[in-house]
Amino acid sequence: MRRGESLPRAAEPFLGFAGLLRRHAFAIAPEQVTSFMQAVTLLGPRSMNDVREAALATLAPSPDRRGEFEAHFRGYFYGDAKPSIEGEEGDETRIKDDHGKREEEQQATRREKGGELSSALEQLSSRDFRQDADGLSSFRRKLASALPARRSFRTARTRSRGTLDLRRSLSEIVSADGDIPSPLLRRRQTVRRKLLLLIDVSGSMKLHTADYLKLAHAAVQGADRAEVFTFGTRLTRITSALRTRDRDQALARAAALVDDWDGGTRMGPTLLALLSVPRFSAFARGAAVVILSDALERGDHADLETAIRRLSARAFRLSLATPLAGDPRFRPATAALRAILPLLDDLVDGSSVRSLTDFILSLARPAPAAETIWKRVS
Repeated sequence: MRRGESLPRAAEPFLGFAGLLRRHAFAIAPEQVTSFMQAVTLLGPRSMNDVREAALATLAPSPDRRGEFEAHFRGYFYGDAKPSIEGEEGDETRIKDDHGKREEEQQATRREKGGELSSALEQLSSRDFRQDADGLSSFRRKLASALPARRSFRTARTRSRGTLDLRRSLSEIVSADGDIPSPLLRRRQTVRRKLLLLIDVSGSMKLHTADYLKLAHAAVQGADRAEVFTFGTRLTRITSALRTRDRDQALARAAALVDDWDGGTRMGPTLLALLSVPRFSAFARGAAVVILSDALERGDHADLETAIRRLSARAFRLSLATPLAGDPRFRPATAALRAILPLLDDLVDGSSVRSLTDFILSLARPAPAAETIWKRVS
């Protein structure tokens, strides 16, 4: 809902409160704001407690930020002194949609351990991909038919191997004056699953970012339903930019969208930020999710483990492609990798475009779980 679209004056304070929470890094989707205002309408409201209860039920602050939420509520509606909030703005995880219409923020988090090359410090910069050449034509052509498939609930007419289309069959009998024609059949359609690519653009992945973006462009061009996000210290959706057919133009647009090239690493918080926005979280449901990252977390890896667990529950197949696996001596020995390995379907080599394209084209074929494979190797 926008202020300019005949918003009643009485509703403006409630919209303003949602905006205040967003400015303080609460992850609140537009649908939640609409639900909040509808809940206030249903409750009357008869008292400020009704407004508070509606806000708690619809804006859903996390338990660890409940006190902060209450402080903001009293400060906004009662005029109390501005609350003192722990944490700094520089530690927040920002969400950027490539439509350019919305930027959402979420609480950032503890600093993580587990990688000498990774950092939690944000460093903003830009990238230029115009000079890179291509070898992904074959991958783009094969991808649409190589992705895993599922049976849709929608049906289509068929001449054989289907179920009886009762409605059309009865209509045909009536139009034929009771004669029994050949039975008319329908069959459930088969559709390809979504492909979700999550690309780490932090400093430790600098040598591989250009190749990953070229791969992502080929995937968006070749698959009907592919989504691409980058993450480092922020989360950015770049799918629309990559829909431009010309690759140089597409990568230039993507480079302009992403602000955190070659900066720090907040893998856990940024993946949680993706899952906190219902529209983005829906991209992972039933999809083949491929994370392109070295998974080097600094500090506590609890957020990463939580995010991977939630992604695994939503996805059809969850894979981590790390360039570290290109070394024959690589083992998932860091605390973060050991924690998430049982949740992964695949832990594969992401050191080259060739290994990645071969893997993505094989996603429809079953394979042993990542933990099983790496136990054999170890």
